[in-house]
Amino acid sequence: MAKTRMVTQFGMGTSIRSQDYTQAAARAIRDALWHNSLNVATAFDFPREAMLIDVEIGVQKPEAVDTAALLAIFPYGQPTIRVVPGGLDVTKPDGTGLTVIANAALVVSFDMERNHG
Repeated sequence: MAKTRMVTQFGMGTSIRSQDYTQAAARAIRDALWHNSLNVATAFDFPREAMLIDVEIGVQKPEAVDTAALLAIFPYGQPTIRVVPGGLDVTKPDGTGLTVIANAALVVSFDMERNHG
């Protein structure tokens, strides 16, 4: 069997007032997930639990993201999360804080036999 990429999804999320990097990351994941209705598992006759979901989150402060909280978002599949430097911190005009922007990339794969014919 070989891990075969089937779908790539992208999302963006923000934390406008609370400067919460986990909240912005969660919104980015939901943005990527909730804008699609994927039937890939069904098309290949796999259970949805067999989906291998690699998640990459970009935020300015990766260490401030609670990845365990993000794992709870996924209704099925086997997600893994990696948080990297990225996204944006936008200073508010009056200087009182930041708006946090997170970007998410989700790659859905399955372990599948490759046809070399």
